[in-house]
Amino acid sequence: MASFDITSKVDLQTLDNAINTVKKEIQNRFDFKDSHVEIELNKKEYKVNIEVESEMKMDQVTDVIISRSMKQGIAPEAFDFSKEAYQSGKVVKKEVPVRNGIKQEDAKKIVKAIKDSGLKVQAQIMDEVVRVTGKKIDDLQDVIALCKSSNFGLPLQYVNMKS
Repeated sequence: MASFDITSKVDLQTLDNAINTVKKEIQNRFDFKDSHVEIELNKKEYKVNIEVESEMKMDQVTDVIISRSMKQGIAPEAFDFSKEAYQSGKVVKKEVPVRNGIKQEDAKKIVKAIKDSGLKVQAQIMDEVVRVTGKKIDDLQDVIALCKSSNFGLPLQYVNMKS
């Protein structure tokens, strides 16, 4: 039986490099000169804490984070920008969680999409990974194509292909 795993992981070192690149770019930009900008990566909780003067600067920082992380190979879907920024004194703060691993409800959506496709494969949820097994590698490649064409809102990786 051939098999592979569907995961959604962000390499911590790559994320750290992307955030450091963002910090350097913000320091060198003219529109951020003499303004309070603080960007910090919490490595244990996979969260990026942003602190700026205004909503406009917050939008600019998030754009820089997305563009720089894409250049480092991190998909923009890895960042969860859904939480609103909040005012704290004279600054605007925002906590951006980095999606690492597939949550249970997202894994269920992936498994349902695979089962609804009618391909002769089995998909099962194992913690934060979806394992897909089948008799033919062609069927597994069809599953990968299906997952790439479907928009699950997650950056998915396909690892441990075994035949």
